[in-house]
Amino acid sequence: MAYQVLARKWRPKTFADLVGQEHVVKALQNALDKGRLHHAYLLTGTRGVGKTTIARILAKSLNCENPSNGEPCGQCQSCTQIDSGRFVDLLEIDAASNTGIDNIREVLENAQYAPTSGKYKVYIIDEVHMLSKSAFNAMLKTLEEPPEHVKFILATTDPHKVPVTVLSRCLQFVLRNMTPQQVADHLAHVLRAENIPAEPAALQLLGRAAAGSMRDALSLLDQAIAMGSGKVSEEDVRHMIGAVDKRYLYELLQSIAEQNGAALLQKAQEMAARAIGFDSALNELAVLLQRIALFKTVPSAISQDDPERDTLQILAEHLGDEQIQLYYQCAIHGKRDLSLAPDEYAGFVMTLLRMLAFSPLAAAGQPTNGQISGTELHTPSTEKETGAKKPIALPDHSGQPEAAEPSDVQVIEEATPENKPAIAPEAEQVEPPPFIEPIIEAPVFAEAVPADTIFEHAVAVTATQAEEYSPPWEETPSEHEISATQPYPDYPIDYPPPFDDEEANLLPLPESEHITYGSNEEEDGVETDAEETFAPMPEFTADNWAQISFRLSRKLGAAQMLTNHAAWVDFDTENKVLTLSLTANAAKEAKSKGFFDKIRNALAEAYDMPDLKLQTCAWEENRNWETPAMRKNRLQIEGRQRAQQLLESDPACQKLMNLLDCHEWKADTIELAENIEE
Repeated sequence: MAYQVLARKWRPKTFADLVGQEHVVKALQNALDKGRLHHAYLLTGTRGVGKTTIARILAKSLNCENPSNGEPCGQCQSCTQIDSGRFVDLLEIDAASNTGIDNIREVLENAQYAPTSGKYKVYIIDEVHMLSKSAFNAMLKTLEEPPEHVKFILATTDPHKVPVTVLSRCLQFVLRNMTPQQVADHLAHVLRAENIPAEPAALQLLGRAAAGSMRDALSLLDQAIAMGSGKVSEEDVRHMIGAVDKRYLYELLQSIAEQNGAALLQKAQEMAARAIGFDSALNELAVLLQRIALFKTVPSAISQDDPERDTLQILAEHLGDEQIQLYYQCAIHGKRDLSLAPDEYAGFVMTLLRMLAFSPLAAAGQPTNGQISGTELHTPSTEKETGAKKPIALPDHSGQPEAAEPSDVQVIEEATPENKPAIAPEAEQVEPPPFIEPIIEAPVFAEAVPADTIFEHAVAVTATQAEEYSPPWEETPSEHEISATQPYPDYPIDYPPPFDDEEANLLPLPESEHITYGSNEEEDGVETDAEETFAPMPEFTADNWAQISFRLSRKLGAAQMLTNHAAWVDFDTENKVLTLSLTANAAKEAKSKGFFDKIRNALAEAYDMPDLKLQTCAWEENRNWETPAMRKNRLQIEGRQRAQQLLESDPACQKLMNLLDCHEWKADTIELAENIEE
């Protein structure tokens, strides 16, 4: 008998044989067991997840002579004929080859006849999204109300191309991609049944390479068996799918952790000489960093018999949490930018150099001209020559390249009380004012902090006149970050307050238009309600229209959108007629008379005017009409201008602008925390 490939030989024959898709199997089995059968099913999912397989099993269950809890027996005549492809009442149609209306018309004409030998006529239409528009239209009526003896099972990899009129007539099931672990476990089961030896690491590689498709995994397994001459080894699988030898990854991380740039570049050149795919290398490096982070956070997640456990433990001991996260981000961003690099080797090397040069965000703060200690890039040469560092000893992996010589690598010296940088005695007694503390003790960042971020916090400090301020990137400065005797050049220690009383009175706002900074309406909700309940309403005049609209906003609900965009035009005191004018955009949306009735009723109740009438007029430009929304925007602009003047007159802000070489303000980036109570 001719050899049968594993993907066909191990194709599931019953629901119990399926791997994954439990949500679909459970629903179908219960429907078959209870007799709640739909006339049309739609199975969607990527290639190789079991759409056609489930369709055939469902066809067997529908026509099985001895079903058990929704499972086909596999022994009756219907089951055996369906397995062999000779069942006359099961018709499989490839919609990719039969896309025309004539093919569908032929199917629909035959559907009216009773089944020959089975209980149901089952039509399996694969890749149904390939049908033409006319073909879909032709089958709509039959698909909605087919004969009782007909069942349609549609399968597609792209349900978005199926017309919604077809989707609404089907019971849809979405098949999920299988996880790498599910694929690896099933491959191990297949190999045990086939009596073929295999290494667990090789099956894990095949599980990831299959990308959720069991058919692809079995095809790759066939190829790996042929390549290994009857066995499946990790080395053969890596060579077959282009995966990177993990020893390279270990040594790359070892060189990065030890800040050994020479060894890092040497390893990259060796990988290039072996024609290793750098895209795959960065992907595998990200996976390794993820496993290190997992081991460091949840050690029990890595099983004791995992062959990588010892290596992961050693690397986790020499890499901090921040370093692992930073290197992981560098790896995935480097993989994304690889196509933009001059060539893959250059992009790969730049990613490694980025890991080597960058410091985590949580690194100890340093002065502007300071050096980061403990790194090969920044440590003075005299320290390199005299420092006695021990290399990272990785476990030996048989059959793989040996680790670099101990003399070629160095480790990062851990910070201890003995090697912490000394602080000058006089520096401990000098304490700069809290306001300039963030400027003097600015930390070293992995990436530059945008100037806009610094200015936002400068605005907050100036507006609230904060006596103590700590920026979000540094909550508690370390005591040894910088000596207080080494401030920025020409930066005075005894600094005046941010602005004096005379400066604070620049551009004073009227009391009626006062903006309260930093208020929180939700936290002060009880007090606000109490004030609004007992405070008298403003006088019913045009000048108070914005305050009136604000006070009635809770009663108006959705109608407040109209008052916010309506200007007070005139009030006839004799006839009690209030005239409002809506802006052009608001007039388009004002289609409900109920909103105007709600506004009139709220005003009449608030001012005890039961005979109040409300009318609108067309908006006229150049009439100096101002809606509450326009007024709020005007106050915000004036507030930004006032805040900008206060900042420009503040010596600390001037010093910061000179330090960052900034000479132009972006007024729209100044945000005011305001709560206008009118």
